[in-house]
Amino acid sequence: MSNKLTTLGYMLKRLRDSGYIAHKVFTGYGTADPRAWTIVIEPGTASVFMTCWINEPCLGESYFELYDGGIYIPSKLKLKTSSLEVVIEYLVRYNITGSSTPRPFIR
Repeated sequence: MSNKLTTLGYMLKRLRDSGYIAHKVFTGYGTADPRAWTIVIEPGTASVFMTCWINEPCLGESYFELYDGGIYIPSKLKLKTSSLEVVIEYLVRYNITGSSTPRPFIR
């Protein structure tokens, strides 16, 4: 596994290690589709969807799109970063913090 935020397993592990509940939602995007994967962060409370976009063949760039229907995050937030700290900074800025209360029904 590559230690890059664009790698699904690495992103999930880093978010979980930071106190967030995060689950894989979808990875089966088509070959012509620049989306790599989608996860949900803090399901049942904030329920923020994060989609990783990778435009390797053309521009070699990637970014993350955070969307929750405008409840916590205004419109669709796009982050072009390779740092988990930047992602968490934006989550905290919009009052999406890791769960301090254990929820036994959500792993």
